Amino acid sequence: MGNQNNAPLPDGIEVGGYRIVRKIASGGFSIVYLAEDGTGEKFAIKEYLPSTLVKRAAGQLAPSIPEQNLNTFRNGLRCFFEEGRALARIFHPNVVRVVNFFRAFDTVYMVMAWERGRSLQEVVLRNRRRHGREVMAERHIVRVFNLAMNGLREVHANRLLHLDLKPANIYLRFDGTPLLLDFGAARRALDAEPQRLFPMYTPGFAAPELYRRTQQLGPWTDVYGLGASMLGCMLGQPPQQADQRELDDRLPATLDSLAEVYSRPLLDLVGWCLKLNPLERPQSVFALQRALRGIAAAAGEPNPLRPTTIGRWLDSRADEAQVG
Repeated sequence: MGNQNNAPLPDGIEVGGYRIVRKIASGGFSIVYLAEDGTGEKFAIKEYLPSTLVKRAAGQLAPSIPEQNLNTFRNGLRCFFEEGRALARIFHPNVVRVVNFFRAFDTVYMVMAWERGRSLQEVVLRNRRRHGREVMAERHIVRVFNLAMNGLREVHANRLLHLDLKPANIYLRFDGTPLLLDFGAARRALDAEPQRLFPMYTPGFAAPELYRRTQQLGPWTDVYGLGASMLGCMLGQPPQQADQRELDDRLPATLDSLAEVYSRPLLDLVGWCLKLNPLERPQSVFALQRALRGIAAAAGEPNPLRPTTIGRWLDSRADEAQVG
């Protein structure tokens, strides 16, 4: 995702009944703020602000939208709004909770429950520095992704796709339970004018069909993202990009190099998720989760769905982190 070069809303301003405390994250598609309602309860608010389409200078509240970008901006705004409405119907402990969405300053805002913890990416990077080769223990990978798949199954049951699964978008509460963040489905609707928009995929974690934009997307697209995220937790870095794999696929050698650290069944499952041909991957998260649970059972894990003790890796004294 491209960099956000627009000015954030000023601290202290009120919008939609919430007071902006500070900016906590930004990317090419949106800016996320920590905010409080009238009672002082904290929320994360995501502002639709695609930097390739609009500009907002310091001191401005509404973005400036060039005439030639107006239709594309409005289409994305509508999809962002509809995605918020769809997510608001999902009540699941492993999916970010959307509590409100509203229009203001010529754009749309999505209000999410505030959670404390760290992204899975932060945990992986920390452990890569500390633990050397075994970046994340197999039992932690199995438990975190088992629970993340519970949330993703609920998302798919609501006819949504995530489309941007990666460790940065899997958030770990301080008790170690995962939360799926930052859905990319709104960006999918902007494909009609791809040359005007930043890529909606993250290299290394995106399925090959997201590069081409000609193949049908489906649950199998998110399955690729899950497999790439599991591999990223093993490697401590993004896997080889799908478009590069089509020219020189180093995935088999990468998996073989991890065989001394991780079990062959888990590595084979990751390889199954990362098949370049969508038809050769698990076609549903249920099928993938069933296989993952089988690996956990064979390894003697008493309860593969028990929240992981990964929480001890999370520094509870750290600053609060955001869900957006």
